[in-house]
Amino acid sequence: MLNEFSRTQLLIGKEGMERLKNATVAVFGIGGVGTFTAEALARSGVGGLVLVDDDRVCLTNINRQLIATHRTVGKKKVEVMKERILDINPHCQVETRESFYSAETAADFELTLYDYVVDAIDTVSSKLVLIEEAAFAGVPIISCMGAGNKLDPTMLEVADIYETSVCPLARVMRKELRARGVKALKVVYSKEEVITPLEDEELSCKYNCVCPPGTTRKCTVRRQVPGSTSFVPSVAGLILAAEVVKDLTGLNKKR
Repeated sequence: MLNEFSRTQLLIGKEGMERLKNATVAVFGIGGVGTFTAEALARSGVGGLVLVDDDRVCLTNINRQLIATHRTVGKKKVEVMKERILDINPHCQVETRESFYSAETAADFELTLYDYVVDAIDTVSSKLVLIEEAAFAGVPIISCMGAGNKLDPTMLEVADIYETSVCPLARVMRKELRARGVKALKVVYSKEEVITPLEDEELSCKYNCVCPPGTTRKCTVRRQVPGSTSFVPSVAGLILAAEVVKDLTGLNKKR
């Protein structure tokens, strides 16, 4: 029967669609990368999505985050993302977790309930905890490396963390994960050299914070606020979703 996912079924078959329908994927970080991942998974027919983020939509998110518009500024990201997903697939089971994943909150998440985990978090310590917990639980995970301060989406690649190069975040992650005994991790990363953002106090969130009321982790506490575009984080997010879909349906094993 013709349905909203018919064109996808022409490529992955009925069995593949059933696997996606019966899968639950948790997306940690609903930002420039995670919003595109979550929506692509919803449009692929994934039947269960868990959205994890404690932030609210900010004015400065509009340049890159799928859910960010002037209408949604100040709203909880997970709630805006859920509403959008249900407009795409009303049958999708969407769970929202308004939480910042960290060592302190990790016990609140039972990762074994998920068929796949997507790490789109931008905090190194949280990424490490999530990856380590997923490895311990035996749950497949894919992690996004740095998408900020980049301009060339064609430089993005999929690789194991220990096969990456150039990316400063991947370098830190390799060292830390090796020390933690994590032997493998699929990542999306870029070989593009990092661009140093311009120093402009008029555009700096450190001096002109516009975070909406209720924001718990403001840019004023960050060491550096990275520059960003609409096209690098979005492409990274779509690649993450593609890998999840191919892994869940077994397509990666056939190639």
